[in-house]
Amino acid sequence: MLVKGKVAVIAMTVLLAIYLVFIVRYAFVLIGTQKTVGIAMGFALLVLPLIGAWVIVRELMFVRGAQRLLGILRSENALPVDDLPRRPSGRAFAESADARFPAFKEAVEAQPESWRAWFLLALAYDDSGDRKRARWATREAIRLQSIG
Repeated sequence: MLVKGKVAVIAMTVLLAIYLVFIVRYAFVLIGTQKTVGIAMGFALLVLPLIGAWVIVRELMFVRGAQRLLGILRSENALPVDDLPRRPSGRAFAESADARFPAFKEAVEAQPESWRAWFLLALAYDDSGDRKRARWATREAIRLQSIG
C-alpha cells in the first residue's frame, strides 16, 4: 500500500507540474498579445503556478515529516496495536476508534511538549475519521520534533 501511495504522489506531482508549465506558457502568450486585457490575464495566470508550486512543496514537506515520525515510532516499536475492527474499505468503525481516543488525548494533556503524544493523537483522530484534526495534530508533532 505504501508503494502505491508513493507512486500516486509522484504521478500527481508530475501531472500538476506539466499543467503548471502549460499555464505559464499560456500566460506568456497572453502577455505577448500587447492588449491590456491579455497582459492583465497573463500576469494573473503567472500567480497560479506560484501558488500551485507552494502547495505542492508544502504538502510534500508535510508527508515527508509525517513519514519520518512514523518511521521513528515504528523503529522504537511504539506504534499502538492496530486491533480496531474495520469496515471492508479499511476504515475503523467510529465507535471502537472513539473508545480509544481519550487515552491519547490525556497523554497530550499530560505531556503537551511530546511530539510522540501528539503524533499518536493524530493517529487516533485519523482512526476516528477526523482528518482535519489529524492533520493539525500531525503538524504539531512535526513542529515539536523539529525543535526538540
